[in-house]
Amino acid sequence: MKAVHSQHVSLQGAAFWKAENKGLAEPRGSKALGESAERSSKHNRQIAMAIPYWEQWREAAHQIKRYAIDHLDDLLVQFEKNLIARGCTVLWAKDAAEANQHLLNIVKEHNVKTVVKSKSMVSEEMEVNHVLASVGVKALETDLGEFLVQLAGQRPTHIVTPALHLSASDVGRLFAEKLGEPYTAEHEKLTDIARRHLRQEYLRADMGISGCNFGLADTGAICIVENEGNAGLSISAPPVHVALIGIEKVIPSIEYLPQFLNLLGRSGTGQKLTTYTHIVHGATPGRKFYVILIDNGRSNVLKDPAARTALFCIRCGACLNACPVYRRVGGWAYGWVYPGPIGSILTPHLVGFDKAGKLPFASSLCGACGEVCPVKIDIPHQLVHLRHRAVNTRSPVRSPLERLIWNAWAWAMRGPLRYQLTMGFVRLGVRLAKFLPFHPAQLGAWTRGRELPLVPSTTFRSWWRRHGKRFEQPAG
Repeated sequence: MKAVHSQHVSLQGAAFWKAENKGLAEPRGSKALGESAERSSKHNRQIAMAIPYWEQWREAAHQIKRYAIDHLDDLLVQFEKNLIARGCTVLWAKDAAEANQHLLNIVKEHNVKTVVKSKSMVSEEMEVNHVLASVGVKALETDLGEFLVQLAGQRPTHIVTPALHLSASDVGRLFAEKLGEPYTAEHEKLTDIARRHLRQEYLRADMGISGCNFGLADTGAICIVENEGNAGLSISAPPVHVALIGIEKVIPSIEYLPQFLNLLGRSGTGQKLTTYTHIVHGATPGRKFYVILIDNGRSNVLKDPAARTALFCIRCGACLNACPVYRRVGGWAYGWVYPGPIGSILTPHLVGFDKAGKLPFASSLCGACGEVCPVKIDIPHQLVHLRHRAVNTRSPVRSPLERLIWNAWAWAMRGPLRYQLTMGFVRLGVRLAKFLPFHPAQLGAWTRGRELPLVPSTTFRSWWRRHGKRFEQPAG
């Protein structure tokens, strides 16, 4: 299973740099995604601007997460102790493969045949649906967006709204094709169709799988927020509940939970508070409750002091909505579970720079992501830091040809005569390139959506020698 997972990351991680680069110059992405992301971003900003103490909220959340990550080892021990005291079985997993093995052991122990899942990005990291299908277990996504993506045989394109790229007419055609329902593009009717097909599945399921928004170390409880009620049904109706939790989700105390709930709803969906907030205080009598705490590369982020704040993320998706690159290329272009700016700084740590070292370069560094982040992750500086790491480690970010080009450029910039000689060749090369049917090497991608600049007939240096005296200030 681990080999398959790694291969998927390796193949998809190169997509942004190659296949999707073409899409930047020749738009073919989802119009619905770009429009929806921009609309959400504007709406959420208006809500934030209407709150006079919004920046104080952000700063407070930032400091709480800083404390939690700096003391993560102690908090995780406390969290585990209190979970066990509440009748929960706690399992630890160093990576996705070990987490999946724990999950399969639970499936075997309880003879599980059907599973209902609420939204969980960690389950996407683990590729849970494929893993369960490999042993004959049917896993059904119950979040509406995830349900649509599963029906379409796709991956989520957004952290919060996984089917952001699908319009109502797309969903109508999908239901007609996959569920045999009459075509409609009316939102209420589409929701009714999904509800009707999902409702009985909760009662039939042998196991429910959830994620976790916040783990409360002091009480051993987990908090799950949602808008549809599906998570509550997924964790309460089946006889077995498994919560998949990234180790960074732990916060010190339930006392701090309102701080994050205020920010998450407003930054994620523009609500004052998410519709449902579930706090699970241990196992329900007669039911089994398992928590799998998963590292899966998060320790790599902890090892890099300059990158630790990436673990502050509360998965609101605000940085995606604000990002001009994400709006243009969509979530799949990033090659793995986490798209957009947060994916560009998390994925290289989680899957390795050899597979995702190019993602930090998929940004204009406009700074919009950092401005909207509710926990004040300095994403732009993180991107610059990871670019530095990517080009200074043994990773395929820079090809031998690109390294040769930059080394030659560095040599040319070390003296005025070298510079003049180099620029002479550049002017000649640009003039000749206009007659070529293609542009070699790195220029091939750059010029696909741009024209080569016109070359002036004379250089600034030669012009200044002839005319510069007119601009000189008289002495004294």
